[in-house]
Amino acid sequence: MKKVKALVISGYGINCEEELAAAYKLAGAESRIVHLNDIFLEKEYIHEYDILNFPGGFSFGDDLGSGKVLANKMKYKKMGSGKTLLEEIKVFLSQGKFILGICNGFQFLVKMGLLPNTKSNFDQEVTLTRNNSAKYEDRWVYLKKNPKCTTPFLTDIDIMPCPVRHGEGKLIIKDELINAEILKQNLSAFSYCDADGNITSEYPINPNGADLDCAALTNSTGQVLGMMPHPEAFLSLYNHPNWGQMKRQNPNINEDGDGLKIFRNIVNHLRDSHS
Repeated sequence: MKKVKALVISGYGINCEEELAAAYKLAGAESRIVHLNDIFLEKEYIHEYDILNFPGGFSFGDDLGSGKVLANKMKYKKMGSGKTLLEEIKVFLSQGKFILGICNGFQFLVKMGLLPNTKSNFDQEVTLTRNNSAKYEDRWVYLKKNPKCTTPFLTDIDIMPCPVRHGEGKLIIKDELINAEILKQNLSAFSYCDADGNITSEYPINPNGADLDCAALTNSTGQVLGMMPHPEAFLSLYNHPNWGQMKRQNPNINEDGDGLKIFRNIVNHLRDSHS
């Protein structure tokens, strides 16, 4: 059986690459951390992998808006082949492969036009900007999956606790037409909710005031997923701040963290498609 291979990008202020690589290893894939410069210099090729991953962090210090500088490098910097990385990513997706971006990685994806990409022309249609609270939010939230969202990343997930760590996580949709397409195509994958799964704009349950209370977006094919919360920070029950009480109440509780489900889902999906 062919091994699923995950490429995790690092460099330029990205700082969650180790956790993301660990998530794929726990899910049964091979994972490799590669500095983005090695991609630009063509020492490494994204096409040798099944899943391309953009972790969280503070690329270029978020000085021009979170993810904007790195998105522009991927859109406009020419590699030795004469192509841009965005052009290579389009080929990567045409081969049926997958992309995940978390937090700062989500910001790259929307600013490159990969999400939500409702018109399939890779124009930027949404942005992620400063939280309504005007401060950095670092705590746990609950996420409710859109039951009509079909991305294989989120198979058999309903409500999931997950930590957020962001200052610019508020999704703003360009106009009503794009908003309508996101709803029509069920591209809002996760919404902020309370512990019972009730979706809300209420702060602090919704940590940033995002349009549609959106915590994650996918594209129409389900191949690209971007999310603000950090599932790679919930790989074990013992990552949860209330794990002690959870363990006492249910001594036989599964000790995997809920975030690990996302990585197992996509690894299993790819493994099945390879067999």
